[in-house]
Amino acid sequence: MLACNRLRIDMGDGSPAVDYRIEDDRVECRILENAPNSALEQAWRRLTPEQLTSHVSGDTVISVWLRRRMGIFRLLRACSQPITTGTVRSDRAVA
Repeated sequence: MLACNRLRIDMGDGSPAVDYRIEDDRVECRILENAPNSALEQAWRRLTPEQLTSHVSGDTVISVWLRRRMGIFRLLRACSQPITTGTVRSDRAVA
């Protein structure tokens, strides 16, 4: 069975739709701006652990979808892991 790793939330009131996706154990979103003759897509951005925690705490539609797609343990891990940017940070003092 093919798993759907994308979710689009469209309120239907003229406000921009929001796409969510799971990519390499990261949860990302982008806003789709409504233009008269086309939909402009913004770049994907990663949700922070705080944003994910907020969805889980609020039991939002997004958190329900993430629990089904990722599983509760992977989702909880994503809520607690800091976002790394590829740089190594050391808090140790050098003697």
